[in-house]
Amino acid sequence: MKSRLFPDIETRTYVMGIINLTPDSFSGDGLMGEGNLLEKALAQALRFVEEGVDVLDLGAESTRPGHSPINSDEELERLMPVIRLLRKELPDVLISVDTYRAETAAHVLQEGVQIINDIWGFKHDQKMAEVVAKHAATVVLMHNRKAGSALLNPELGGHIAEVHYDDLLKDIKNDLCDSIHMAKAAGLPDENIILDPGIGFAKTINQSLYTLRHLDGLKDLGYPLLLGVSRKGSIGHTLKLPREERLEGSLAANAYGILHGANIVRVHDVKATVRLARMLDAIRFAEDVE
Repeated sequence: MKSRLFPDIETRTYVMGIINLTPDSFSGDGLMGEGNLLEKALAQALRFVEEGVDVLDLGAESTRPGHSPINSDEELERLMPVIRLLRKELPDVLISVDTYRAETAAHVLQEGVQIINDIWGFKHDQKMAEVVAKHAATVVLMHNRKAGSALLNPELGGHIAEVHYDDLLKDIKNDLCDSIHMAKAAGLPDENIILDPGIGFAKTINQSLYTLRHLDGLKDLGYPLLLGVSRKGSIGHTLKLPREERLEGSLAANAYGILHGANIVRVHDVKATVRLARMLDAIRFAEDVE
């Protein structure tokens, strides 16, 4: 298992910090609203870097259950000024953009973004694979499916009530293999591909927890795994806690994920997660003694 941007992927855990350029993030940390968006985004990025983040993941459209989609023009209007500022102030930091639109991907990759984080695994926009391959970028292919309408809970967050799978883990693997095939057909090499099981996407709360429980079952696909479980509804509904009180649940879920195959964790709480990951890595890779 190799990764172009993450050379130590087999011997350390990488941390991706979430920067939401939205007014309606499920986690409550969207930066749009009062105050200057550029100033707030830079301040958060600088704090994340100080806390030890490896990748900054920028998102301009909320993907929470029941969200209102925006178009590519609006997405780029939010993204481009922030990307240009971060590339100027933090030229050595990896930047990922969370988008499923080829037009958006093409513009941000031209500005020096290295990773496209596609929640639809190249299946929403048929041009996406070609665009990512043209720029020799790295892609995160997430598992997702069209599912029924979300149940919205103001305190605990939205969730999907029922999604049918013939065999959950097998179906996830087959769906991800379809995305991998699209990536390779476009010319992306293996070291530019990362997989995400899609916790909270097209899965009930129990299906999300079951997927996390069996995360290591996806390792035989042969690609690095990114886990995005931070502050999600599966934590909120399990612990009966609002989004601002999910740190311990997020740390527990990420710790389990790291111990069962996650190579990259995508989180809101960078400082605590970096410390968690470093301690776990120290234990996992401690030198043998005679």
